[in-house]
Amino acid sequence: MVEIDGSEGEGGGQILRSALALSMLTGKPFKLVNIRARRPKPGLAAQHLASVKAAAQICGAHYKGGSIGSAVLNFEPGPVKAGDYHFAIGTAGATALVLHTVCLPLALRGGSDSRVTVLGGTHVRAAPCFHFLDVTWKAYMKRCGIDVELEMTRPGFFPRGGGEVRATIRACAAVRPVSLTATTELTTAGGFGAVADLPESVSKNMTRRIAHKLKMGGVESHIPVEEWENGPGAVATVVFRQAAVPTLFFALGERGKPAETVADEAVAEALAYRESGAAVDAHSADQLLLPLAFADGPSEYRVSEVTGHLLTNIETIRRFVDRDISCEGNRGGVGTVRVGAAA
Repeated sequence: MVEIDGSEGEGGGQILRSALALSMLTGKPFKLVNIRARRPKPGLAAQHLASVKAAAQICGAHYKGGSIGSAVLNFEPGPVKAGDYHFAIGTAGATALVLHTVCLPLALRGGSDSRVTVLGGTHVRAAPCFHFLDVTWKAYMKRCGIDVELEMTRPGFFPRGGGEVRATIRACAAVRPVSLTATTELTTAGGFGAVADLPESVSKNMTRRIAHKLKMGGVESHIPVEEWENGPGAVATVVFRQAAVPTLFFALGERGKPAETVADEAVAEALAYRESGAAVDAHSADQLLLPLAFADGPSEYRVSEVTGHLLTNIETIRRFVDRDISCEGNRGGVGTVRVGAAA
């Protein structure tokens, strides 16, 4: 039984998701206490409970503590089984985080291809949006030898939700190690400004602002306008396609938040990544670490920012896997992650 204190490190839902995936991958049961202790509303929220139920469904797990607000979870995994799965969060909770929980276990332990549908939020605060998954996360998984196909059949914004994401997860015999220590000079960018059930002027203001701010930062761009349904909602994105993998940055609209502010947030993250000279963006750093902990050989990658998420994920992985993992660099600065050879 692996025992984990959820108040350690970053103290959020990432510890739960990583523990669920690691438990299924290693066959080790775990007990997690003080779940999300550092959040304004501690304990399991709807999207976290959805991850627990999804994990239990794909491996026939036995668990205790699976309810909204629960601060303790006991989870005992069974064998992972490939199949067609349908998970409904029931709120605007992040579909991306449920996919992160089940993807690697299905790919490495399922034995054959799986199809997963998740209903909930596709573009919500404090979670990767669908387009980040489809452009960046999927590409990093491909570098590791993990093939995932993604489709957004309907967007879902807070508070309405109702989005739908479909994933086909191919069976993977082995994870490939990676070496990503440098990137090319980033001089051009793509992206888009999208609105759902909002005036077109909002998206036009976003795209104009994105292009202007990027040009001021020395980056030429082409940023088209997109119109979606199932809003209201707005999203601004910037994509560097010359990076080690296409790397997307985004920001979301909120009631009372000017379109220009949404654009500024997306551009600020993109330019900070560009200026770092690192290969891997801050958001991908911890997401890439989990598959590499199961790779056949050693890996090394340079990250644009050492975050609390990254450091917490390193500690969580060490609880389950006998692997030398290190992070060189100060929190908030550029760093290098190294994953040693398998024990």
